[in-house]
Amino acid sequence: MLRVKVSNPRSSGHGLDHGIVSTRRGLPLASLLAGLPFPFLEKVAFASEIDPSKTAITLPDAIQFVPWSGAPTRSGEMATLYGGLDRPGPYLVLMKWYPGYMSAPHYYASDRLSMVLSGTWWVNSGADFDPDHTFPVPAGGFVRRVAHTPHYDGVKSDAKEPAVIALFGIAPVDLMLVDPSEPNWRKV
Repeated sequence: MLRVKVSNPRSSGHGLDHGIVSTRRGLPLASLLAGLPFPFLEKVAFASEIDPSKTAITLPDAIQFVPWSGAPTRSGEMATLYGGLDRPGPYLVLMKWYPGYMSAPHYYASDRLSMVLSGTWWVNSGADFDPDHTFPVPAGGFVRRVAHTPHYDGVKSDAKEPAVIALFGIAPVDLMLVDPSEPNWRKV
């Protein structure tokens, strides 16, 4: 057992019982040793089963991406993790943009929070589509899309991998194109 003797600060001693701890290095070592499990302890803690009604887990291999409806083949895919874009309430979806495609300028009825999980997502604001003036957002970057403000985004054609973006917001999304006479997906 480690004992620390508190002495009068005016005395010449260091405050430690030198018969037990001879240096300050002994204190961290003693605290590390105190946390080790010892075989003579009677109880062992085991984790209980996960209750799926209280904790829902989806492992990466079980996340199913599906192609975007009406979009060119291999332009993008989506995986719905929670809620839905067309059902009232919060949603969380993963969007996978493949290189060479961008959206036409559009806006939403509510704010959208976006986190780039992998790859680089190219974004810009405004009603005029100009992929050469998009801003690169790498993995770990965050983008907030403000409701009713036009923007466009995607992945440039020279990218080596798709970008995967986690999107959170309140549905229904009500996506509106700035110019509905133009295609909503652009090959770049």
